[in-house]
Order: sequence, then C-alpha cells, then structure tokens
Amino acid sequence: MPHLTLEYSANLANDGSIGALCEKLAQCLDAQRDNAGQVYPRGGIRVRAVRCEQFCIADGRPDAAFLHANLKIAAGRSESVKKATGDALFDVIKQHFAETFEKHGLALSLEINEFSESGTWKHNNLHARLKG
Repeated sequence: MPHLTLEYSANLANDGSIGALCEKLAQCLDAQRDNAGQVYPRGGIRVRAVRCEQFCIADGRPDAAFLHANLKIAAGRSESVKKATGDALFDVIKQHFAETFEKHGLALSLEINEFSESGTWKHNNLHARLKG
C-alpha cells in the first residue's frame, strides 16, 4: 500500500494528461518521508484512473467536470503523516488542473481511507524486486 484510485469525468482529459497525472502522483507518494524515512514502500504504490463515461455534475452543464481521488492506506500512520500526504497529493492534483479550473466548472476532491490488515489478501513480489 498505498493505493490511489482516481475517478474522473470523461470530459476532463482526452489527451493523455490523466496518465501523466498518475505518474506525478506515484512520484509524490514515493517522496513522502517522516522521521523514520520513507513513509510508503515503493513496491506497494499503485495509482490507477477510472474514466466515468456516464455522469451528471451539479446542474448538468456539459462543460462541468470532476476528479475524485481515494487513497487507501494501511492503518497506523500518524495524523501528521496522513495530513502531509493528503496536502502533497492534493497540491499535485490542483496544479495539474489549474488551467482547466480557470476555464471550466471543475470539482476536485481527495479522501484518505485506512484499512486493517485483517480481511486483506496479498501476493506481491514487487517489494523484493525493488530491493536490489
């Protein structure tokens, strides 16, 4: 972990910019540090985007758009680490869409959800591959 899922309206980006945003957000997660070092293991970072073809935003105007980011992390990180992560991710998102925000109706949001390890199953060799 962390896993970041972006849901966005289909009218938001047709030029590959969502892929670029995914890369920026993955780099942002990888760059998070606290006193103990790297906050999130590189092998656990996932950023994915889900394009929503069907949507209605506010009054239904066709130029209105949205992006909602949902970060899932394992429980146990401090409130200051979660806040720093949220602030950093949201800054990347806002910067990425600054021009769009000035020209169109746009709703950007981010939430962080913690989960417990019980009730999850994992089979992952990425951590071991990235150690070498």
